[in-house]
Amino acid sequence: MKEKKLSEFMGVRESIRVLDATLRDGGLVNNFYFTDEFVKALYETNIKAGVDYMELGYKASKEIFSTDEFGTWKFCDDEDILRVIGENSEKKIKLAVMADVGRCDYKTDIEDRANSPVDLIRVATYVHQMPGAIDIIEDAKKKGYEVSCNIMAISTAQESDVKVALEMLGNSSVDVIYIVDSFGALYPEQIARIADLYLEYGEKYNKQIGMHAHNNQQLAFANTLEACGDGVDFLDGTYNGMGRGAGNCSIENLIGCLKNPKYSIYPVIKFIEKYMIPLRESGVVWGYDMQYLLTGILNQHPRTAISYTKDNRKDLVKYYDELTQQE
Repeated sequence: MKEKKLSEFMGVRESIRVLDATLRDGGLVNNFYFTDEFVKALYETNIKAGVDYMELGYKASKEIFSTDEFGTWKFCDDEDILRVIGENSEKKIKLAVMADVGRCDYKTDIEDRANSPVDLIRVATYVHQMPGAIDIIEDAKKKGYEVSCNIMAISTAQESDVKVALEMLGNSSVDVIYIVDSFGALYPEQIARIADLYLEYGEKYNKQIGMHAHNNQQLAFANTLEACGDGVDFLDGTYNGMGRGAGNCSIENLIGCLKNPKYSIYPVIKFIEKYMIPLRESGVVWGYDMQYLLTGILNQHPRTAISYTKDNRKDLVKYYDELTQQE
């Protein structure tokens, strides 16, 4: 494991890229029902803040997901992107969408890069779905996109399987490989070892490495900072940590920490005051709470904690008993 240097945090590392995933991960909280005003303001804020990439949402299949049940950003049609944010002709920020293995019609719904406002296709996959992920990666690459791959739920995967997945991705056309703590179960010392492993394959195959953290144990920022100090360059965050369940690493933490003067926290604060606080006050719920801590400690998917929250349950002891009695 390489020794961290003070310069990793005190200096400027030009290779670092910050990606805002508010619409995509946050959309899992409110079924992607964001107003056009919110999306446009977020886009303009990201530009002012110096954010490098903005993830708009999913490229979800309309055969699987109903447009009556989900908002615009579950599907990210190119015409909706252009309608809300404009042509993005000056390319002050790169735009991203996520293609989830088995849940998208990528061959038809993802246009050639030359005809789309999108720059980056983010492929989300579990270890056992790698052949499907690589098929999406190669399709997107042939269409001219930058491509990243999020290997989800690695806290439950065998290390040997993760190594096979990294080898497969190394031999693919993917540009960035993401460490993803889907259950918010990992600790910084574990992230350090995982980052070393991913960076080893990244160096071998000339791939960049990213970090996407969840906040079940209030470690999303700590784990992202650990990964950054280890040499991981692509860092995900969301405004006010908005994301599924306990949420994500907050982008205000990242922008406040990174020393590169291209990043500015003032527009981030303004956006949070004007849009994120009212969004919470309107009844949209996300963020750390005890039920998410329990699933994080037990390395379990937060779906039961999400149901616990929606049902407004208060019986934590009973819930913990339910979690620990699962086979």
